[in-house]
Amino acid sequence: MTDLHSPETQTLRFRRRVLFAGALVLLAFTVLLSRFVWLQVVMHDYYRTRAEDNRIALLPVTPHRGLIIDRNGEVLARNYSAYTLEIQPSRVAGLEHTIDELSQLITIEGRDRKRFRKLMEESRNFDSLPIRTRLTDEEVARFIAQRYRFPGVEVRARLFRQYPDTELASHVLGYMGRINRRDAEHIEESGYADNYRGTDHIGKSGLEQFYEQELHGVTGFEQVEVTAAGRAVRVLARTPPQQGNNLRLTLDVGLQRVVEEAFGDRRGALVAIEPSTGGVLALVSKPTYDPNLFVDGIDSTNWDALNTSIDRPLLNRAISSAYPPGSTFKPFMALGALTAGKRTAGQTIADPGFFDFGGHRFRDDKKGGHGSVDMHKSIVVSCDTYYYRLASDWGIDGIANFMSQLGFGARSGIDINGESAGILPSPEWKKKRFKRPDQQKWYAGETVSVGIGQGYNSYTLLQLAQATATVANNGVMFRPHLVKYVVNSRTGAERMVEPEPIRTVDLKPEHLEIIRSAMVEVNKSGTGARAFAGAPYEAAGKTGTAQLFSLKGAEYKSAHVNERLRDHALFIAYAPSDKPTIALAVLVENGGFGAQAAAPIARQVFDYYLLGNKPAGPAPEDGDATDVE
Repeated sequence: MTDLHSPETQTLRFRRRVLFAGALVLLAFTVLLSRFVWLQVVMHDYYRTRAEDNRIALLPVTPHRGLIIDRNGEVLARNYSAYTLEIQPSRVAGLEHTIDELSQLITIEGRDRKRFRKLMEESRNFDSLPIRTRLTDEEVARFIAQRYRFPGVEVRARLFRQYPDTELASHVLGYMGRINRRDAEHIEESGYADNYRGTDHIGKSGLEQFYEQELHGVTGFEQVEVTAAGRAVRVLARTPPQQGNNLRLTLDVGLQRVVEEAFGDRRGALVAIEPSTGGVLALVSKPTYDPNLFVDGIDSTNWDALNTSIDRPLLNRAISSAYPPGSTFKPFMALGALTAGKRTAGQTIADPGFFDFGGHRFRDDKKGGHGSVDMHKSIVVSCDTYYYRLASDWGIDGIANFMSQLGFGARSGIDINGESAGILPSPEWKKKRFKRPDQQKWYAGETVSVGIGQGYNSYTLLQLAQATATVANNGVMFRPHLVKYVVNSRTGAERMVEPEPIRTVDLKPEHLEIIRSAMVEVNKSGTGARAFAGAPYEAAGKTGTAQLFSLKGAEYKSAHVNERLRDHALFIAYAPSDKPTIALAVLVENGGFGAQAAAPIARQVFDYYLLGNKPAGPAPEDGDATDVE
């Protein structure tokens, strides 16, 4: 029997225990060594990169947005920096309580809270959102001293867009707004996501939207060393941002200002074009709005005021609204009739003051008519009967084919969004427009109304101005454009937006001369004579009045009609008549007769552009005109 207490047995047992313990220790060290080798040798590069990522933050640096400048160098849109108080909602436990506490340090009004909630709804995610912008230095200091109390709240320096002339040219410039979910999706789909890191705002309308990629610039980056708490210690490397390109416009802001002042409180639109290039000299839509309201995120009070106003200030009447052209359509009808061989200049009609067709009497604006009327006189006195007969003889297909060449019924391709195509009526158009067979049929009587710019005719002011410029430019039509140069903000190199001829309408010089001569006489002895009395230059023009509803044979008396239902006043013109440098179309909504309301505005425009004469106030309405339209 073995003695368990013998020294030999105890020594053997001890040695076994030591060997087992040593094996365990060796195994443990082997595992630790293996793990050490795995981490420090095999996975060295990976974990070194992870460590660097924790130590170094890559922060985007937002570029300065490009400037927008008029043709003479006046800045219309620029940038400024300001401090904003921003909250990151995902890091704040009690959002409303935090805002209440902040309001004890910094003034936060009810509209600031409403705007903040609106931004939260529109935000692509819970990014840092401003609760107050443009803080004073004192407000910044007060917050910094108490910042430890507000996790998720920071004061940041931001760049903001500014429109120094407030409402001037607002429909041309457009406005900036914060990037919402839809904008973010569009940026992602377009492949620009990397370039918009750190960018909060984007162009929403006008030139700001159309030329977004030119204006935005290239985002830069900073490698910043940070602590474990995420605070920046130092900048290790920096890739500077590249400022966006500047836009130099064809627009003459002095002329734009004259036009907007000439309208006064009246609603309407005007487009002025340089016939030889298509450059837009002025594009006005009244009433206007202040684009600065949108920069910080517009508050609900201002938004409701703009969006629900009966005057619709956000609507760009120059390119988005379509109106009957009224008698401004007649020179184009006459030119088309000459081109198609439907009339000669000397061919006359006897105007009794009406035109009977299909059992319906189409009345002239002058009781008893204008007597014997040839083409020249038909334009000068604006004889409706002449064009009733012409339209009936020519037919709707011939009218539509010719007018389409002048750009009616089609978008011009101007470099801002929101352009309407208008309506150039034809049997094909009517079939597409209406569903029922009885509605789709074109009736000959409808052609008669088309001849005087009424009926289904509906065009934008831009289309009227473009057609007028084409006649002034001997049939050569250019695409209207607002930007003349894209200017590299770093080098100053200018990339010209080349004038783009769309087409050359086949017009005979002798036919053009007939129309031009009559349009010149309009402003000498015709319906535009009173507005252009004493002008030291010769201008060609045509007045027009567009009815909003049928009089059904009754006499029109503006005093007995609701102001919003009164006729629109129109005028087209170009000057000087021998070598035109400006062509325009102007409309005053519910202004009545073109000679009374629209022609005086055109006179102020020409006086400024050709002579440098700045008017003292809004264009007066010529209420004493006797031969008006």
